[in-house]
Amino acid sequence: MGKGIALDISTLNKEQQRVVTTLEGPLLVLAGAGSGKTKALTFRIANILHEKLAHESEILALTFTNKAAGEMKARISALLSRGVNVKAERSLPFMGTFHSICVKILRVEGKHIGISQNFIIYDTEDQLDTLKDAMSKLNISPKEFNPRAVLSAISSCKNELLTPSDYLGLAQGYFQLTVSKIYPLYQKLLFESNALDFDDLIFKSVELFRDNKEVLNKYQRIFKYILVDEYQDTNHCQYELIKLLAKGHNNICVVGDEDQSIYGFRGSDIRNILNFEKDYPKVVVIKLEQNYRSTKNILGTANSIIKHNSERKDKKMWTLNKDGDLITLYTAENEKDEAFYIVKQIDQILGSNPQDTISVLYRTNAQSRNMEEALLKAGYPYKLVGGMRFYERKEIKDIVAYLRLIQNQKDTLSLIRIINTPRRGIGPKVVEGLSDKAIELKCKPGELFLKEDVELDKKIRSFSTLLKSFIEKSKELNVVDLLKYVLDRTEYIKYIDDGTDEAKSRIENIRELGTVASRYISLKPEDSLREFLSDISLIETEEEKRKEEGKTSNITLMTIHAAKGLEFDHVFVIGMEEGLFPHTRSFLDLSEMEEERRLAYVAVTRARKKLSLLHADSRLYFGQRQANPISRFIEDIPKEFLDVKDYEDFVQKSFTKSKSDYTITSDDWAGWDENDKFGNYI
Repeated sequence: MGKGIALDISTLNKEQQRVVTTLEGPLLVLAGAGSGKTKALTFRIANILHEKLAHESEILALTFTNKAAGEMKARISALLSRGVNVKAERSLPFMGTFHSICVKILRVEGKHIGISQNFIIYDTEDQLDTLKDAMSKLNISPKEFNPRAVLSAISSCKNELLTPSDYLGLAQGYFQLTVSKIYPLYQKLLFESNALDFDDLIFKSVELFRDNKEVLNKYQRIFKYILVDEYQDTNHCQYELIKLLAKGHNNICVVGDEDQSIYGFRGSDIRNILNFEKDYPKVVVIKLEQNYRSTKNILGTANSIIKHNSERKDKKMWTLNKDGDLITLYTAENEKDEAFYIVKQIDQILGSNPQDTISVLYRTNAQSRNMEEALLKAGYPYKLVGGMRFYERKEIKDIVAYLRLIQNQKDTLSLIRIINTPRRGIGPKVVEGLSDKAIELKCKPGELFLKEDVELDKKIRSFSTLLKSFIEKSKELNVVDLLKYVLDRTEYIKYIDDGTDEAKSRIENIRELGTVASRYISLKPEDSLREFLSDISLIETEEEKRKEEGKTSNITLMTIHAAKGLEFDHVFVIGMEEGLFPHTRSFLDLSEMEEERRLAYVAVTRARKKLSLLHADSRLYFGQRQANPISRFIEDIPKEFLDVKDYEDFVQKSFTKSKSDYTITSDDWAGWDENDKFGNYI
């Protein structure tokens, strides 16, 4: 036992104290949302050091972010500086992310599996270049097999600990069989460059320990205590790494919450935490069920949603906090009403409590657009977390650039942006020649395409023909149909669709641009395009103005995935309708539906004071006017937790403005052809 003043754990509750003082053998800490698990974890490490059960370098603490590791280090240092006869300034070399720890191990031990000490780590672009080189050597066309999709498949292999030979034996279908040819050559090229990709860091560490018992025994002896934060987010490769190292002293403590396992699309496996008791039969299980964040009504709502999942431990969150406000359930008339309602609530919140934090959460990135426009119009600065502002996203800027060039051939910036997007083999030298020709003829490069008898490079002539067809169509098509025509002729969707989740999000953003365009379909073709581009320019100008003014904001917009680990005084969850949240992709897969339910649980438990859930009677989404049923997650909530409101009540009782001031009118979709919806095109 350590000497001096004892570590004061009186600020911890009974179960947190058990986490801190249960120091021998395997320990599973099921830590619900807002239960103070980071506090318990840092006290535990501090106690191990204070009791002199291990030296700093004999503790392995694994996190998923550098921020989390840094926070724990700072807290431990602060605890150990309070006169407990232990030095405050401690270096904890084995506290960090999985990847950072594996880098340290491979720098020292990698030589045992042919990895030199000075290996380099390739970023995504380096990986893509290497992959394209491998495909070229195998005469595999990147047009037929998108390199990003191939790289994603190889990443999945490594996360599942599948070597090239393993994958070859499992591959089925044309795509997988092709990947099985690329994978070994890709690895060979990495090796020849003395490089590892990001997935290799853990993959190769497991290989090192499996193939070299002496090295494994060395690190099993070194790490007397192993602690893993957010264990529910581990994938198979990380799971195996932990299991190998823990066999030495068997002092393994994992902290997590299966109800917050929401990263299945990244490879995390909820079975790792659900099966922990099978892996370690002598495990002690401690549940942290007291919530310090939310009100009773918010927690009751969260519990009522998550209890319907089957893949979970028996756990129910509770709090000593006040009952708090009921959860507002607002039925909006449409997406504009939904955004307007939130803006009016923000008026009231900031009018009473200017320091309160506010977050608007949504299932997909494309949903941010309505809220961004509403907040800009109302003059509220906001932060967008986990993504770029809608009109700053590459795919949106690309398509808008096409439309701007169609309207104005003098727009050289737009021309430069899209002349080789998608790739047409038009390189910088060809563009430079085009600029020289324009200077010679005293015009803008884009105007050359409309001139007769001007000699153009063959590839430029092809683009010229394309642009001319766009300009002609703009005279007869409204902006929605023109947008579809541009996407069709350029094959832009095919260009960005590499099969990844990022690509799906980008395609959804383009569909949402179609929603914006649908406002202008009742106008004449030339007016339709002009007004559409003018309004986008005004929005972009407002955003630039806000940036220049440097206004800070306590309003945050983000996807629910990005919100995990955060908390806010007021939370608005929008788009709670079947098909949107839960997402349509989960309808045919029970495990995916359970992950959607966990996502709803995460959204609800971000709120400290007030929670509002919103759905719309109809929604113009991806260019379609949809009327989807209310989310099943809302139907799970007992009525006694809800304060139910709708747009009629909102307008009549709260405001003097007429509904036409903020809702979509019939003119917004007049003439819309229900048989040719933009959303069905993609």
